[in-house]
Formats: sequence, C-alpha cells, structure tokens
Amino acid sequence: MQLQCNLLPQNDGRCGWYDTLPQPPAATPLRGKAEADWVVLGAGLAGLAAARRLAELQPRKRIALIDARRVGFGAAGRNSGFMIDLPHDLASHSYTGARETDLRQIRLNRGAIVYMRDIVQRCGIQCDWQEKGKLHGAVEPHGIRALTSFAKGLSALDEPYHELDRQAMKRITGTDFYSAGLRTPGAVLVQPAALCRGLGATLPANVQLYEDSPVRDITIGAPHTLITDQGQLKATKMILANNAYAAQFSQLGLKGRILPVYTYGSLTRPLTPHEQDALGGEESWGLIPSDPMGTTVRRLSNGRICIRNSFTYNPSVSASANRLQRVRTSHCRSFEKRFPMLPKVDMEYTWGGALCVSRNGGTPFGEIKPGVFSAVCQNGLGLTRGTITGKLIAEYALGVESELLNDMLQQPKPIANPPEPLLGLGVRSTLAWKEWQAGIEL
Repeated sequence: MQLQCNLLPQNDGRCGWYDTLPQPPAATPLRGKAEADWVVLGAGLAGLAAARRLAELQPRKRIALIDARRVGFGAAGRNSGFMIDLPHDLASHSYTGARETDLRQIRLNRGAIVYMRDIVQRCGIQCDWQEKGKLHGAVEPHGIRALTSFAKGLSALDEPYHELDRQAMKRITGTDFYSAGLRTPGAVLVQPAALCRGLGATLPANVQLYEDSPVRDITIGAPHTLITDQGQLKATKMILANNAYAAQFSQLGLKGRILPVYTYGSLTRPLTPHEQDALGGEESWGLIPSDPMGTTVRRLSNGRICIRNSFTYNPSVSASANRLQRVRTSHCRSFEKRFPMLPKVDMEYTWGGALCVSRNGGTPFGEIKPGVFSAVCQNGLGLTRGTITGKLIAEYALGVESELLNDMLQQPKPIANPPEPLLGLGVRSTLAWKEWQAGIEL
C-alpha cells in the first residue's frame, strides 16, 4: 500500500512561542538509508510521548521519531499552553457533556498531567510550568448562562471551582471587561514550544530524532518504508502521530473522518513597567472564554499577553498571508476591548495552527492496519490529549494493560463526514454562525 504525503506543515505565520526561544542546536535530518524497530511519524506531543514510552518499555529496541519541521515549531507548539484537566468539548456550549464521558476525559487528562509533570521535573525542562489553574470569563448574558451551565456540570462531577464576580475578575486580570467568572484549580499553564523542545532534547538514548525531514511517500508493508528528500527509513512498526496531516490518508480510513480546523494566536511585545502598573492584576494567568468560540487570553510572567481566537476550516492544512492579516486585525480588536488602558501595545507575532477534530468527538485510536497504529485526532485538547494518546498507544501496541487504556478504548470512533463541497459548506457556515453568536465574547 502506497501513501503520498501531499500535505506537510507550512510556515503559518511567526509563532511567538517558538520565535522567542533561543536558537536550537542544529537539526539531524534523515540522510541515506536507516532502519528501526519502530518509527513514529510526527514529533508533536503525541509523537514525543509515544517515542518516549516505547523507549521506556523496550530499551533495547531502536525507535525513530521523524518530523517535517523542528520540534516545537508545529501545531503542538502553537496552542495557548493550557494542560486542561477537566472536560473541554468545543462542540458544547458549556464544555461539559454526558457524565460518564466527562469522567473518562478527566481521568485521561489528569493521567497526562501526572506523566508530563514527572518528565518535566525529572529532566529539568524549562517550560514555565505553572500549576495555578485556569479562569473562565463571561461578558454577555449568554456567556454568563454558559458559565452557570459549566458550574452545574462541575458540581455534578463533584469537581471544585470558585465563582468570581466582576470585582474579583478585575483583581486578577486588571480589566473590568468580564462580568463574571470562575476559577478551576487543576489546569497547568506552560510555554508549549519550550515544553516540546525540552521533551525532544531529553528523549531516551534509544530514540533517534530526525527533524527537517518531510516524508514524501510511505509504503505500508513488512517493513514500512518512509521516503524523504534525502533518505529512506525502514521500520517494522509505525505509529501515526501527525494529527491533522493524517486526514489525507484515505487508504488508512482516516480521510473523510477527521477534520483540520485552524485556530490562531497573537503575542504582544513585552509590556513596559509603566504599562504593567496601568494594567494591575496578577502577574500571570490564563483565561478561557465561557463560550468556546470566544477569546482565550494569557498574561505571561515575561510581560507579554497572548490572544487566541478565530476558527477556520482549512483542508489544505495551511493559512494564507491574507488570512493571517485578517486574524491579526481581529486579535487587535479583541485586545483593545479588554485592555483599553494599554492603547499602544502592538501584536509582535501572529500565527495559525491546526487542530484535528471529528464531528462526534471520536478518535481513530488503535491499530488501523497491520503494524500501523493511530495516535491522531485530539479534538481541541492537544497538550493533555496528545500526551496521553501517545503514551497509551505505545502501551496498547506492546500489550500493557491499564485502567487509563480501557478509558481510551471506550472513546467512540470518528463518524464519516459528508462529501465535499457539502462538508466545507457545512463546517464553514457552522463556524461563522457560532462566532456570530459569541458576540462580545469574541
């Protein structure tokens, strides 16, 4: 079986998370012929976790981890840096859903945080790891209703939260933009590109990382063969961890079931001491909108502010310069509404990144062809879901049983999508309608 990799990661804007880090050491591209027992395609959170866990469980086996770009440059390093422990269903008006589904998601998310915390602490990864929870903020009446619904869902799950009025929100954020909010204690905030880069730099010795090595063709067989511009890699078994880019593989049953949906972020220049005084509030915090289509905001301890909003359906898995410019304008408006006391703070970076979602929140986890395992489709929970999916796919492939693996195996499979152009029309109109409904929350 032959797979052509026509969709590869592009340079979708300047990602502030990545560009504000020091230059990494030189990459090791794949050159010439190489062999491995396992190959993991994609060095995002799922790929990094899968390669590490394979190496931990099989220290005498050769593990190859390959990516088209540098570790931390792709989608895993382009999110807002929330490791969320609670339900986070982007299709729900209040993030929560059926009780048993939510409880499984909480266990999986917290399993990811426990696993990642151990790696970060043991390996000394500098990624601004902050266990300070997250805020949910509401502005309009419908946002407050969604917040109330979220609080009821958390109460039903016996999860703690602290309700915040307008004054409390201002004490934390420095702005009186938010009418109400609540704080949940379990989320972890990180610098996502720094986390990915740290994970890549501390892989076990039996993992060979190949960066800047876009895979052009894959032959599924015994062994699997991956062809790059400068080399060839053969491996007995393969884990797909290339997330939205796996949507092109119709032969593996993934095309037509998972969707590449883009979201976008911007990062300001550092605030001056005078501007930080004018803003007030806590030095750093992370806020998720009560309406899933609203604006996510993070204030960083280095004085910058991150704005994330806007969703687009991009089957090409790329974002045009015109789109990025429109998004930057939208981010500036969102920033100005929230922070009128900071009138001359520009966005220094704007970027896009691909989410991989399915219409029913399902995931194609498991062995999808002989010797080919899928760890793709995180449904908007890239940091936690990517981490635990990668860890568990390695354990699944090696026959290691656990309660968390049972939880993962109970996730639904993705349902089939309508054909194009109906799919594109439906997704784009739904996103536009939901953004319109978000109103000032955006």
